Amino acid sequence: MLTTKLEMLQAIEVFSAVSRGEQEDLAKVAVAKQYSPGDVLFLEGQPCEGLWIIGEGAAKVVKTSPQGRQIVLTTQIAPATVAEVPVFDGGPYPASVIAVQDTVAVLILKQDFLRLCRNNPELTLRFLKVFGRRLRQLVGLAEQITFGSIRQRLAIDLLDRAKLAGALVFPLEETQEQLAARLGTVREVVSRNLSRFQSEGLLRMERRTVEILDAAELEMEANTEL
Repeated sequence: MLTTKLEMLQAIEVFSAVSRGEQEDLAKVAVAKQYSPGDVLFLEGQPCEGLWIIGEGAAKVVKTSPQGRQIVLTTQIAPATVAEVPVFDGGPYPASVIAVQDTVAVLILKQDFLRLCRNNPELTLRFLKVFGRRLRQLVGLAEQITFGSIRQRLAIDLLDRAKLAGALVFPLEETQEQLAARLGTVREVVSRNLSRFQSEGLLRMERRTVEILDAAELEMEANTEL
């Protein structure tokens, strides 16, 4: 497992800023955990334990309203890091992270990670670039929710699912009602737009399985000017 943890660390580009010896020391104290789809890595509001690395599989980052509605901020596919901000600002986790595939995650405890950053200023600068990229993603998401149509949001969601599955055929694991709640609409609107996509030849649905037939056209829908 030590070798596996080291390989997962080395797969994260920002850690190339530290020496091989420091990578090995970090791998020794890091904690590797395995998760099945639906398992929670950590919950929004919990105290931050440290930096998480998605070494294998994928996990979604989810915000939940007081009424229980959820929105998926992003899906992190291995190799990727999550929970960078609370490690640095000392606050709790700002969102929940839930496995969507069989996933192996590595936890680097906060004190070990911050010690590494103090010894390697270049590592801290690289994480600033990660913060900037994540902020741009969140601004883009806010723009989609505020100004984008449901049709556009649905196209983006379907393309993201295909990317996650690594194929143009994938299961739609949520009900249409659950999907609608996440996209900020009602089931009837989602159903109507899925039917339109099918009648236009963009996709085919059979029970809970989706097959994208025209990825290029669906991509155009997703990138429609807001």
